[in-house]
Amino acid sequence: MAVYIEYDFKVSPLQPGTEILIAELGYAGFESFVENEEGVKAYIQKEEWNADLLEDIQILNSTEFEITHEHKEIEQVNWNAEWESNFKPIVVSEDCAVRAPFHEPYNVPYEIIIEPKMSFGTGHHETTYMVLQFILENDFEGKTVLDMGCGTAVLAILAEKRGAVRLDAIDIDEWCVENSTENCERNQCNAITVQLGDAALIPKEATYDTLIANINRNILLNDMPIYEAALKSSGELYLSGFYEEDLPMIKECCEGLGMRYQEHKQKNSWIAAKFVKS
Repeated sequence: MAVYIEYDFKVSPLQPGTEILIAELGYAGFESFVENEEGVKAYIQKEEWNADLLEDIQILNSTEFEITHEHKEIEQVNWNAEWESNFKPIVVSEDCAVRAPFHEPYNVPYEIIIEPKMSFGTGHHETTYMVLQFILENDFEGKTVLDMGCGTAVLAILAEKRGAVRLDAIDIDEWCVENSTENCERNQCNAITVQLGDAALIPKEATYDTLIANINRNILLNDMPIYEAALKSSGELYLSGFYEEDLPMIKECCEGLGMRYQEHKQKNSWIAAKFVKS
């Protein structure tokens, strides 16, 4: 039986502080979260834990929020029961909804069924929600697509439903890869190949019409040259996982590689941006 470390975070103001914290912890390797009236409890496997784990959690250094925490070792939690009690359907637009298998069906053109388990990317978080909006608003018919840091594969699934013909979905977490594979099968998506790994798996030649990366600022900046090389001429790049104050840095990096800024969306403090390769 796996042993977990439980972090109990007290957050003020509760929102959007808790949502931002959950997103950052998800990127740092935390596997599950249970929100409460004071903040959130977050869980990570003991073998993945280290004493410097929270150093890159930006919100903990923010002056806008007061966050305290304590942690302890616990035995395994029934994650699926926790998810079922907390996971609610998400309506992205009148054409698109994301739900779990235990929710009632939605009569919409793009219904995505996600078994959340421990993976990040159910559509609840602002970053995922905004990229789903971008996919709904843009042309994916006949496109080749890379979903980098796929989480649950919800973005790749919608891209295939929107007409993409070949999609690669990559994540560094084994559980996400397993979950993504199951979700692709659950949504009858046959054009998505799910792979375990990082940016080293991305082809070094122009392969994709569209590249989606919802990760975090530091990884985006580090891997941007790889993204640019893998995009075809006039290819579209959708980035999210960073804050409003990070947008100038992201723009500078992309434009320095020949990718033109088009537009961005903002939800609370989070940004999703679109670029096009010159």
